[in-house]
Amino acid sequence: MAFPANGLGLPRLAPPPTGRAPLKPEFPNGMPPLPEILSEHLRLQVFTHRSFFARPTHVFEDMPDDPSPDNEMLEHLGDTVLSLVVTGLLREVFPCLRVGPSTKIRALVVGNPTLASISVQYRLPERLRMHPAQAITLQASTNIQADLFESFVGGVYLDRGLEVAKNWLHPLFRPYITEAYRIVRVQHGLPPEPEPIYPTLRTMYRHVSLSPPLSSSSGTATPDLTGGGGMQGLPAQSWSIPPPPRIPGNVGHLSLFNQHMQQQGKCVEWVYLDSEGEGTKTTPIWVVRAMCENECLGRGRGSTKKAARNEAAKEGLLRLGIYVS
Repeated sequence: MAFPANGLGLPRLAPPPTGRAPLKPEFPNGMPPLPEILSEHLRLQVFTHRSFFARPTHVFEDMPDDPSPDNEMLEHLGDTVLSLVVTGLLREVFPCLRVGPSTKIRALVVGNPTLASISVQYRLPERLRMHPAQAITLQASTNIQADLFESFVGGVYLDRGLEVAKNWLHPLFRPYITEAYRIVRVQHGLPPEPEPIYPTLRTMYRHVSLSPPLSSSSGTATPDLTGGGGMQGLPAQSWSIPPPPRIPGNVGHLSLFNQHMQQQGKCVEWVYLDSEGEGTKTTPIWVVRAMCENECLGRGRGSTKKAARNEAAKEGLLRLGIYVS
């Protein structure tokens, strides 16, 4: 399939081949601009494929006065920088993610299909220097496109430092992380987005005003909790407390509890305890505590771990002032 020629006289690139599909989040205001690599030597090296100089690949180490001029070392460095930055950003965006899901999300974000797609959107492969005989094959290769993006990251890091790299990569990868998060949630049997959490008692009562006080026989103003009356010089107000928030019974306690804790930026540790002889090998009884910041929010037991966690979550919701009807 032919593609129009670019400014270098080489064919334009086909989109990355489909295998594992790349992430494709939306950028309403466009992707963040590429940072400039100030060093001309480094900039040239970033875009130099090893086929351009065709040096032997079996050499253990280059001579100090003749290091390899291609971008393989920058690619290796960029891969490490990218992993560090994305891992840190994951921690910032989703602080309560466990290691397993976090690793899956990162793998989607920094996988070759996604990096190749980013590379093509920035039109980096069009600037690649390579052996002319391999130009079409290399420019259309997902691996080469991804490697080139990593090489550019390595060049930015060497030339401008980690902070400049992060200032570019954070806004670039935040939408990719969010999309990958939704995908991995579905893989774990969860809805793509956490449902909005219902308000806690603290939120419900935040704006409750005290009743207007009545004057006691001693002349000292005292609160009237029954309603009516007034305070000298102030308008009378009614005393009312809204009922505790109630949640429909078809909402799972465990799901609701996890959503609430996640939105509060808190992590829950499920600690399983000895069931003290209850149950049998075929029908065990699980006992669990929901711990947060060394405080037990709830305790539950059940014939499965999930059932026990659900009971502990129900108790935890009650402690948080959320009642399920």
